[in-house]
Amino acid sequence: MRWQGQRQSTNIEDRRGMRVTRRGVMGGGLGLVAVMLIGMFLGVDPRLILGGAQVVNAVAPPQPRVEDTGPYQESAQEAEERQFLAVVLADTEDVWGALFSQGGAAYRQPKLVLFNGAVESACGVAESAMGPFYCPPDERVFLDTSFFDEMSGRMGAGGDFAQAYVVAHEIGHHVQNLLGTSDQVHQLQQRYGGGRANQLSVMLELQADCYAGVWAHHAERMRGILEAGDVEEALGAAAAVGDDRLQRQARGFVVPDSFTHGSSEQRVRWFRTGLQSGSMAACDTFSAESL
Repeated sequence: MRWQGQRQSTNIEDRRGMRVTRRGVMGGGLGLVAVMLIGMFLGVDPRLILGGAQVVNAVAPPQPRVEDTGPYQESAQEAEERQFLAVVLADTEDVWGALFSQGGAAYRQPKLVLFNGAVESACGVAESAMGPFYCPPDERVFLDTSFFDEMSGRMGAGGDFAQAYVVAHEIGHHVQNLLGTSDQVHQLQQRYGGGRANQLSVMLELQADCYAGVWAHHAERMRGILEAGDVEEALGAAAAVGDDRLQRQARGFVVPDSFTHGSSEQRVRWFRTGLQSGSMAACDTFSAESL
């Protein structure tokens, strides 16, 4: 991905080095392995996980303690990664700002929070094992960049554009939040529950994948960001976090009714739909005859 020398967003909060502790935050029988698997799906609303833990614990969660250990001493590689993420975020700001403006609306820019270990958000305290997530109440994307090591290592989905896809997917959730889509889906999920709630979650996640493709389409037209192999990196990342692949890796079999983010094939196809069309209208997963 061509990114050096491009504008870097100032909407980055660096909370690396801040120590957040809260006993039992991931308790209640969820277990670290389960949380990791959920986190690997990408884009999960942490309120669904943290809320579940609180119900099982049946006690009021203790308040988190945030300890500032001083300025984070980043390595040269970490500094370059932060600069790269700032460029990707700036690209999303430019693309979505222009698309919202064309529709007669103003795009409210989100923040990207970098952390390590654990982080406090309006959605609760989350650990790195949950993976990247977007928290609607405070309009922030939270990311521990060690997740990228997990992607390139265990998942086999490395590359800078694979990382850009992750950020763009989470920004897709921000777009859904601004448009009111997220609230509508959550209300319907509470009403129906069960399998229908899972299906609605899949629609929401696949739309975010499609929006990530829309971003890539317009960023390429605006600045020519793509290099050889970039699209394949993004498609590989989308396939790596499909529900079917993750379930098969975790337990050796697949339960389609339990999908919350879509299969590898679906995630790849909807990202490609956005990439090829550049149209938000083409991302209407909720009206699609087939996902």
